[in-house]
Amino acid sequence: MDSADVAESAQIGDGSSVWHLAQVREDVRMGEGCIVGRGAYIGTGVRMGDNCKVQNYALVYEPAELGDGVFIGPAVVLTNDTFPRAVNPDGSLKSAHDWEPVGVTIREGASIGARAVCVAPVTVGRWATVAAGSVVTRDVPDFALVAGVPARRIKWVGRAGVPLEDLGAGTWRCPTTGDLYEETEGVLALTAPATAEEDDA
Repeated sequence: MDSADVAESAQIGDGSSVWHLAQVREDVRMGEGCIVGRGAYIGTGVRMGDNCKVQNYALVYEPAELGDGVFIGPAVVLTNDTFPRAVNPDGSLKSAHDWEPVGVTIREGASIGARAVCVAPVTVGRWATVAAGSVVTRDVPDFALVAGVPARRIKWVGRAGVPLEDLGAGTWRCPTTGDLYEETEGVLALTAPATAEEDDA
């Protein structure tokens, strides 16, 4: 869009779109098929995989890294300053050299709900979901659904994003896809994708 502000050094993949009033800063690397919504901000040097969606007015501060298929909901904030101050102890205005930015990492397929805040440095695991309005202050495991302030795991979710069914003995099933997962010491792993037999045929 003509009203978007995209730096010349940003690399935008084929089929990606940047909507009105969004800002994509210098040296951003955005994969193919991505969508950056109205008023969103993508910070200097941020890395985005393929098929990511960053919804309206989300703030993705550098040095964030987004894997393939990541969803960032409206007004989400990915922070980058562990100890934020506008000024130094002597009262002088902080410059870019007065602090060390730290990033948020969002793994493949994960979703961050509207107005959630991820406080760097944290990693949100593969296919995890952060509920709307949550504040993430520690790493989120793969396939976890976390909610609250601070965010805590309340369920497991599969690749389809819906809560998994507990089959007992550490086995979980996705009611949408039929995929089977196994939980071991608080870690969930996909063990039997429902399409495996079709792929072998």
